[in-house]
Amino acid sequence: MTDIAPNTIKETAPLRPFGIAPAACMACGTCSAGCPITGMEGFDPRKIVRMILEGRDEELVASKLPWLCTLCGKCEHACPMGINIVNMVRAARGLVDRDAVPGQIHKGVELCLETGNNIGLPGEDFTFIIEDVGTEVSETEGFEDFVPPIDKEGASLLHTLHNKLVNTQNEDLVHWWKIFHAAREDFTMTSENWEGVNWGLFSGDDESMRIIVGRIVEHMENYKIKHLMYPE
Repeated sequence: MTDIAPNTIKETAPLRPFGIAPAACMACGTCSAGCPITGMEGFDPRKIVRMILEGRDEELVASKLPWLCTLCGKCEHACPMGINIVNMVRAARGLVDRDAVPGQIHKGVELCLETGNNIGLPGEDFTFIIEDVGTEVSETEGFEDFVPPIDKEGASLLHTLHNKLVNTQNEDLVHWWKIFHAAREDFTMTSENWEGVNWGLFSGDDESMRIIVGRIVEHMENYKIKHLMYPE
């Protein structure tokens, strides 16, 4: 692990985005009371804040505490001082060597940068799945004229996708598309860079996060789409 300068997280976390400095913490425990996983494997948001205030960045980054957090933000919502606890956790995650990021998160980031989705699904396979599920919808009474729109310019809504919707939970696509069709929603999906779940956000990888978000922005601009539907 790379050496970490003292107070790195303390100094940088409030800048992601601008907010209240962690030094405002009163150790009241309101964040811990609001956290859904307080007590699990020793996790406590207040503990993370205290470690950062005490300059124990290396200890925090080397621990599993940052990865136990779900980034749900309930701690921040409950905090009477408005401290950016989630950003502190993300800052700690960002200091972890990428090879030490647990699970498949960083691998998913690499795949998304390379292929446009977190599971590395080839473009022809994506198109086949979308068309196949679209056929299933069109075989339902009342939806006979349904065709899943891909790369449609001028649509009202960009439907970004969670990789699970394409990989293992196709039935959820059926539900969404039936709602869109019944509501006469003018939507589209993109054949490239269709992934909507930004694992760069979860892993603390700001640069990758910007690239993935930038792709969605480009879709909105290039296809002249007004609204965005984000899966998470």
